[in-house]
Amino acid sequence: MEEEEKKVSLPVRQIFVNDVHTYVSRHVAQIIGQVEAPDESEEEDMEDESLSSREETLQVVGTSVTEEKVENLHQLYVSPSREELEQVLLECDVVVYCVTESATPEQIEEATWAISVLQNQMASFETRRYFILVSTLMTWTNFRLSEGTDPGLPFLEEDFLRRRPHPKFRKHNDLEKLVLKCPRGKISKLKGYVVCAGFQYGMGENLFHYFFKVSWLMEEPKVPIFGSGENFIPMIHVCDLGRVVQGIIKVKPSPRYIIAVDDSKTTLEEVVKTISDVLGPEKICKLLPEDAIKRNAFKPEELECLNANLRVEASIVSDYLPFDWTSEEGLVKNIKSIVKEYKVTRQLFPIKICLTGPPAVGKTTLAMKLCQYYKLHYINVNYMFDEKISQLETMIATEEYEEDIAEDAVAAAQDQLENIQKTLQDNQGVLTEDLIFEILREKLYSKGCRNQGFVLDGFPETMEQAKTVFADESQENQDVDVLSNMPWYNKIITPEYIFNLEAPDDFLIKRVQELPESKAEKLRYTQNEFPSCLDAYRRLYRAPVTLLDFYDHRELHPEYLDISTDDSDYTCSMQKIIEIIGEPKNYGGTPEEQEALKRRKEEERKQKLAAEAAERKERKAAALAGMTGHYERWKKSLGMVVEQEAEMSEAKALPLRNYLMKYVMPSLGEAMLECSKVKPEDPVDFLAEHLLRNSTED
Repeated sequence: MEEEEKKVSLPVRQIFVNDVHTYVSRHVAQIIGQVEAPDESEEEDMEDESLSSREETLQVVGTSVTEEKVENLHQLYVSPSREELEQVLLECDVVVYCVTESATPEQIEEATWAISVLQNQMASFETRRYFILVSTLMTWTNFRLSEGTDPGLPFLEEDFLRRRPHPKFRKHNDLEKLVLKCPRGKISKLKGYVVCAGFQYGMGENLFHYFFKVSWLMEEPKVPIFGSGENFIPMIHVCDLGRVVQGIIKVKPSPRYIIAVDDSKTTLEEVVKTISDVLGPEKICKLLPEDAIKRNAFKPEELECLNANLRVEASIVSDYLPFDWTSEEGLVKNIKSIVKEYKVTRQLFPIKICLTGPPAVGKTTLAMKLCQYYKLHYINVNYMFDEKISQLETMIATEEYEEDIAEDAVAAAQDQLENIQKTLQDNQGVLTEDLIFEILREKLYSKGCRNQGFVLDGFPETMEQAKTVFADESQENQDVDVLSNMPWYNKIITPEYIFNLEAPDDFLIKRVQELPESKAEKLRYTQNEFPSCLDAYRRLYRAPVTLLDFYDHRELHPEYLDISTDDSDYTCSMQKIIEIIGEPKNYGGTPEEQEALKRRKEEERKQKLAAEAAERKERKAAALAGMTGHYERWKKSLGMVVEQEAEMSEAKALPLRNYLMKYVMPSLGEAMLECSKVKPEDPVDFLAEHLLRNSTED
């Protein structure tokens, strides 16, 4: 019970982080807000004071221009006013402002205003507050060397007072100085820290994103470097930067100027070459810095960062702020995990599709549509060999003027081309299965297929072929996964989505008969050849074990699509496939294609709105016409009713009129004439007496 009360009463510290919608601030906020469970062995040895500081709860609040949620963030303030922001800052124990190399002038101005507000209100603070500025090493590019110092040696962290900024980063330097001017000593209620960070990477990338994107897309034969690439770039993983800030909040070290970099000492060329080798075409080229602006690859200030040449020796982080690094040795040494982060963060997962079905069912047409929609690589056995031979011939032919093509690679290409030609010659132009498997696996393992994905058109055809193509070499001695009791298969190259296209024989035969004769001969769909092709397919899929069983046994259950309907454009089939797979998981089309798609969607939206408006107008007109007709019918019916009632009243009144004219009106008229002659005082009594008297006499 006492332990529960202790947990309830734990102190809560509020940490403010600016602009959590940006790359650095978002990840710094996420790291600070992580709840770390203390190790039991360490907990037993901790003193009371350190225990309380370790167990205190950190609540992270932040500002943003969007309402997008940020992991581990306690509260989000969307575009607050300066008055609202000032109130938030004064309520927080620690204020963190991230103004790295990608910061805007407005963010720098806000950080300057924030430190001024805290300094002005410092006397009213009950406890010490902390201001942590995350800045950039671009404030060191013009470091002032002392006499006799070797310019090739790294700069030392303790010499931060001799730093001189790049001309475009003077405001960063002024802000660093302002933070360091916070009063020193134990009685000071505001302590400032400056974290001078190397260029950040990881978690989807920021400054280095262009190199990752170009490599992943594989649209260029070489990844460009804009400049010599020989400059040393200080770097740090963005999560490690967050842990440095988290460590300052917890430990509160005595040094107030801290450089945050990893242990790597790599050049820009080494960084880009590593990215290209693991993710892209494995080649790089050097272009002029001006080309980066022409290509819209980088902004001018980003290009300045990439061309900075800095080597800094930092020790405060390792001495005062020990933590478990994500990438202590740097990007080059940890490139595989960095690439994995990049793909996961940006949801760049390959889409691997296999289309099966009888001949003439439309596999190739549908495969082309899928490749165009999802930006995938089309794989057809026949086309694949033509492409491979052309690729090998090109590599051999360009050896003379391509310096970066290794001699052993050219020799291997020559041997492979000779092997293909010899196999075709020995088998009268027919491809052997072993050669097909070899080239197909090479294609499936290519960077493009592993990055974006592929569509396999009609191959493999049997379970045995599938077992050979999608075999997992790492499990050669085992047929079944012991844990899942599922047959082994290579998850890197095996399709995830299998679509079996189905259509009756009559439909397929009719479709082939409608083909032009030249096309039918090219596809071998003539009247003599097609029935045997169709029969061979039907025999394969009536066998006890089929290709579809291979996928079923591995829980890659095929989807069945009926192609026998009148859908020559395969619109319905595409819609069904998109519903199953989902939207594309890549960068989309080119800017021109994206603009065209945007215009098309806008046009479709306008057409939809116009159609809906026309439909509403038509419904309104129909309803009004119906109401008008109903009113006219009601009005006509009402007139007929009034007329009928008048006739009925007149018919009912006729007998009474006749009676009055015969028996009443003569006597009454005579009495009224007599009354007009006599002019009695009471005409009514006179008339009554006259009528009574006459009736008695009668």
